[in-house]
Amino acid sequence: MSDPITLEIPHQLGLAGARARVEGGVGKIVEMVPGATAVDHRWEGDTMHFTVTALGQRVASRLTVAQDKVRAEIDLPMFLRLFADKIRAKLAKEAPKMLQ
Repeated sequence: MSDPITLEIPHQLGLAGARARVEGGVGKIVEMVPGATAVDHRWEGDTMHFTVTALGQRVASRLTVAQDKVRAEIDLPMFLRLFADKIRAKLAKEAPKMLQ
């Protein structure tokens, strides 16, 4: 597996506020990944682990919430690595909206 797509999204919500926004916006994650159909998620501390099914592939990801930023890490399977630049650009554009 190659390096995951990573993105740090700054915010001014504090830890609890950012965590609530992430939890409330988990359904919007599906819209950010081309061909995505489902999201399963669970929390471990301040990290939300989630899996998106896209184009028949499972994409394992993590969102780690901190006081001033959220770090996103997306592990793309081989087939979806072809779309890595598009996914990264879409996340960079849309992810900050979850924290506004």
